[in-house]
Amino acid sequence: MRRAPATLTAAAALLLLAACGSGVGKSPAPAGSSALAAAAQDVVSTVPKSEKAAALLPEETRKAGKLKLGGSSGTPPSAFYPDPAVKKAAGIDVDFTDAVAKVLGLTIEREEAAFETILPALGSGKYDLGTGNFGVTTARLKTIDFVTYINDGQGFSVKKDNTAQQPVKEIGQLCGLTIGTGVGTTFETTLNSKKNVCTDAGKKAYEVRAFSDTGATLTSLQQGKVDLVMSTINGLRYQESQPASGTRFLSEFRRLDVGFAFKKGSPLAPAFQAAVNQLIQDGTYRKILQKWGTEQSAISTSEISPPERP
Repeated sequence: MRRAPATLTAAAALLLLAACGSGVGKSPAPAGSSALAAAAQDVVSTVPKSEKAAALLPEETRKAGKLKLGGSSGTPPSAFYPDPAVKKAAGIDVDFTDAVAKVLGLTIEREEAAFETILPALGSGKYDLGTGNFGVTTARLKTIDFVTYINDGQGFSVKKDNTAQQPVKEIGQLCGLTIGTGVGTTFETTLNSKKNVCTDAGKKAYEVRAFSDTGATLTSLQQGKVDLVMSTINGLRYQESQPASGTRFLSEFRRLDVGFAFKKGSPLAPAFQAAVNQLIQDGTYRKILQKWGTEQSAISTSEISPPERP
């Protein structure tokens, strides 16, 4: 749901991790340089091909044996670059993509792309599928099909020394504050669509500052230019575990299903759904979540374009 430059250094990536946090009942996330250690863990190379799942692919795809993916990266655990010099992405999105490719007997060619450009590029045919911690929303379902693989969602973080801010459970609690978030995200949409809540109540409206990369969002929080950051639950919790960030996970706001994104009506969706369900059944799914400390994001079964959760 967010992006950062592909040239993000390993040191910067570790710094950015600091914006996520622990919460009641959350799975322990790798801390510090263990993000790099987690990236080095191989949990997908031995995944076997499923002929049953592969048979659901369009014939032309089976013959070509490859698909093109537009992927957005930012900070762990979703997708990031442990070693920018190698230009090899790691994270939950990457592991699930690689595992599904194994199940379907495909090669998936990943191209780094700006978060806000991926979904439109699916419609134009530039990419066959996209990843970027894309939450399933009613608006997106008009033009995009999703194959779900985790449940993440929207959350807030604050500076670590901000002990006065209470957990945000409703938008009205943000009145008069400045919130940092990512351009083109569900967070920006949610915030901009509900500004009237404050003015209707006779209160000062909150201000939304949208940034094109995660580093700028975090820096603005650290420097006091924004009061809170709204981003992914997993991302914020993961970042909080890094002491250098100086941030504290404040609260979950709402949960959203996250999935592989396809052009509406794509014939690829049934095969990807079968592949994700195969990974759930054979235990690979759980291994990937454990690797990144995100067991709380587990789903019991993959769905194709489910309705947005209330």
